[in-house]
Amino acid sequence: MSSINDYPIKPREVADKSVKGALSRAIKLALDVETSALRHNTQTFNRNKYRALSKLSDYEELKERARRIKEESIESLPELVDQLSSVISSRGGKVFLAKSAKEAREYVTEVCVSHGARLVVKAKSITSEEIGLNDELSNAGVEVAETDLAEFILQVSKEQPSHIVAPAIHRSRETISELFKRNFDIHEPLETGEELTRFARDILRKKFLSADVGITGANLVAAEEGTILLVESEGNIRLTTQLPAVHIAIVGIEKIIRSRKDFGIFIELLAASGTGQSLTSYTNVLEPPIELPVLNLNGRSDEKREFYLVLVDNGRMKLRDDLELKEALYCIRCSACMNSCANFQAVGGHAFGGECYTGGIGGAWTLATTNNLQKAQFAELCTGCTRCVPNCPVKIDIPRLNTVIKNRLIDTQGPDIDKYFFGYFSSLAKVAAIAPEITNWASRLPVTRFLMEKVVGVDKRRSIPPFSRGTLRERYNRYRKAHAMTTGLDKSGPNVVLFADVYTSYTNAEVGMATIRVFDKLGIPITLSRVYDDGRGLQSQGLIERAKKKARKLAPYLASLIDDGNDIIVSEPSVLAMFRRDYKELLNNDELFVKIKEHSYDPFEYLLSLVRMGIVDIRSRIHAKNLSSDKVFYHAHCQMKTIGAGNAAKDFFSNLGFSVTTSDVECCGMAGSFGYKKKFYDVSKRVGDDLVAQINEALFTDGGIVIMASGISCREQIRSDIANSVFHPIEVLEKVLD
Repeated sequence: MSSINDYPIKPREVADKSVKGALSRAIKLALDVETSALRHNTQTFNRNKYRALSKLSDYEELKERARRIKEESIESLPELVDQLSSVISSRGGKVFLAKSAKEAREYVTEVCVSHGARLVVKAKSITSEEIGLNDELSNAGVEVAETDLAEFILQVSKEQPSHIVAPAIHRSRETISELFKRNFDIHEPLETGEELTRFARDILRKKFLSADVGITGANLVAAEEGTILLVESEGNIRLTTQLPAVHIAIVGIEKIIRSRKDFGIFIELLAASGTGQSLTSYTNVLEPPIELPVLNLNGRSDEKREFYLVLVDNGRMKLRDDLELKEALYCIRCSACMNSCANFQAVGGHAFGGECYTGGIGGAWTLATTNNLQKAQFAELCTGCTRCVPNCPVKIDIPRLNTVIKNRLIDTQGPDIDKYFFGYFSSLAKVAAIAPEITNWASRLPVTRFLMEKVVGVDKRRSIPPFSRGTLRERYNRYRKAHAMTTGLDKSGPNVVLFADVYTSYTNAEVGMATIRVFDKLGIPITLSRVYDDGRGLQSQGLIERAKKKARKLAPYLASLIDDGNDIIVSEPSVLAMFRRDYKELLNNDELFVKIKEHSYDPFEYLLSLVRMGIVDIRSRIHAKNLSSDKVFYHAHCQMKTIGAGNAAKDFFSNLGFSVTTSDVECCGMAGSFGYKKKFYDVSKRVGDDLVAQINEALFTDGGIVIMASGISCREQIRSDIANSVFHPIEVLEKVLD
């Protein structure tokens, strides 16, 4: 039988995202290879997570407490490092603070060689991956056996991890079986998960019994008590820490917190957030060196147990001083952000990741630990959909981290022309609106599409939405000449303003007018704001300073509307998300941000609140016969779900007696400009497959079902694969409202 040492872990060639074009190649390879298994496994984790979290009545409170603990710990990090070192040393353990990956791997190798180690068993430690330990040990003549099943699979396949918690999540049972048969002398069928696990267990059991040194990581370390928390699913950590006489723990310094009394909070959050378990199968709380007899099952004559704690800096203290990226240090490696990320579900960590750290959180960690901004360019795969934000148990704003990385990439290498094209869509729209018929005709010409793809990267396979014939302002002015504005529910005059965002004003004017007409029908006075660029397009491209200028120009105008007694209605979800989330950072003015946030509403949020307060009666005025069916399929924009408005339209139509089917995808995949870009088009379409499949299933059940989607880009994505009409919910309400 082949030795495990014949299969050291090596990054795949596409892992180095600093090479020009490597990200595109990695995406293509991922889409070609990592499909059904990856998507099935991440989505299963994600569904299980939602079920587990629904059982935690104090989930939000736990997140707040976890965040505070991590914030306090990182602020006190130098003090905690000293305290932990003192406690471990007082018990006879040895502590080494490694400033770099090189220092860390050389020290660990020196310890292993000094103990005459021939075989090292490792229990999953992503920090050891970070420092490149396996190759260093192998070069020193020390065999390394990965004992986590997924890491064992990767060691045999010579692949880098694709996921923080489940490194081989991209592999199916069939491909693992084929891998083992190709690399080992096997006479078993290995067709089931049980057979595969038994095969790996039989190999690894011999390694455990023969090992000279055990190496682990740590989920958390308590400075006051010198206590290490290790959670796992397979029991291999117990064998790694207790069978060999020598235990080496390799721990990033960000894992240190003050006291073990806070372990319970993280134990509860880790399992539920990562895999959807109420509790991880094995929870190990150790105070090394542990007081157990030395077993010497490997035939050695060691007389006492020895413990080495290797604390790794490797860019962490520098990250601590980086005010824009600092909160990445709060990460507890649960993987919730990856499992809830539609793009990660489609391509996995071999494209959406560096050599070690993957997913949305991986960009900041790759930059910090490699000090190479180019290696973090996979952050471009983050669309800012924000679905990871409410799922992070320590409340890290991961999209913000990736926007910062995009911005820094622009600062160092300059922006691609596509970033200016999409970031300044408002300027393009103003010009196009002068003669929309000509613009729409020209945009469909093959030569135009060819040039758009070559020059600004707009994929020629993606349909270009037409500019409205008549802007929202022009239509509104004509409408008001024929329809006087109502005096208001309380007879005191206007109290609602529809914000004329760029997208609605120039490409979806009918949605804006449907909103105006619905509010008029209900006797709610509504006017139209001036047209403003809110900065969304610029921020999504990483042009942060330019986005700030747009936000800071618009905010005082919105505040003046609010001060005049108006609430702001926003029909485009991405713009509403800017007002209620992103403006906190862009404005850097909490008072102004809170004012805008608390007075900005999705149309259905606003109407639903009026219905529930008994101010407006809508049910008696509904005539569903104006639709082809009383059944509707609704897809809520990803950012609407994050800001708490995702269920407003669903609840509204359900209360009116409609049968509402909702999508359960995290994002449609279009994500504004993302789905138009040639380099991301295939990812976008792959992500959209799930939504399209759900809509087709609904159409198969009831061919007359009405399809609704709240976001402009969502509707574009659906229309690209569905022949049926797709409406904004406000357009449907107008149809059925008397």
